[in-house]
Amino acid sequence: MPPETHPDTLANHQDDPADRRIRTLLALLLLVPAPTLGILAALWVPGLAETAPGKTIFTLAKTHLFLFPIVWTLWVDRRRLSVPRPTWRGMGWAVGTGVAIFAVIAAVYYGYAEGQIDKADMAERMQDAGLDQPWKLLAGAVYWCTINSLLEEYVWRWFVFAKCKALTPGRTVVPILLSALFFTAHHLLAMLAYLPSQPHLAILASLGVFIGGATWSWLYLKSRNIYAAYVSHVFADIIIFYIAYQIAFGG
Repeated sequence: MPPETHPDTLANHQDDPADRRIRTLLALLLLVPAPTLGILAALWVPGLAETAPGKTIFTLAKTHLFLFPIVWTLWVDRRRLSVPRPTWRGMGWAVGTGVAIFAVIAAVYYGYAEGQIDKADMAERMQDAGLDQPWKLLAGAVYWCTINSLLEEYVWRWFVFAKCKALTPGRTVVPILLSALFFTAHHLLAMLAYLPSQPHLAILASLGVFIGGATWSWLYLKSRNIYAAYVSHVFADIIIFYIAYQIAFGG
């Protein structure tokens, strides 16, 4: 797990600034494209999409995404790893932004997207992905909310956002927007694959991902607490899985 290091302190190595900048760029280049390549293999590339090899590449890309920050931190940045201790810092902002994100997603879906989305096609795609029974979707929701969301915060906020901030010292908005853009790229490809006849909905959903990513980077920067970003993130996952349940099983 990530060390208790805030992005403002990550650039404080006693080495050449140019070398540090090159190393930071290299870290982003080796990490950020991984989930996009996984989505391309699993859902887009002819001959690979929706096949066992394509899914294997996706799994390897996901594994790389989660392991790379640890390897890089230990052997390149030469920093000690430890699990950050839970703290209440920023939790008020976490709940506030989480509730706001929850409400916006619900309002956009029930007020606009629900009447346009092809629910039968989406339900079939979820069934093809193995989510063909309520308990499987519930298990997926539990995993996503308790493990995957925390891992995403560790990758995209603790590592990627911090590297973006190290590239733009003295700036706040640029690294927030840049890290959110990186976070959104593979989500957009996945949305376009699941909504091939409704790209405007895929773009709308991806805009929501971008806003979420920017919010969580800001929250992490403000609170110095990865758990605050995680708590806010979970609110988004809860409403998304509730909507998915309604689409898949009509509940």
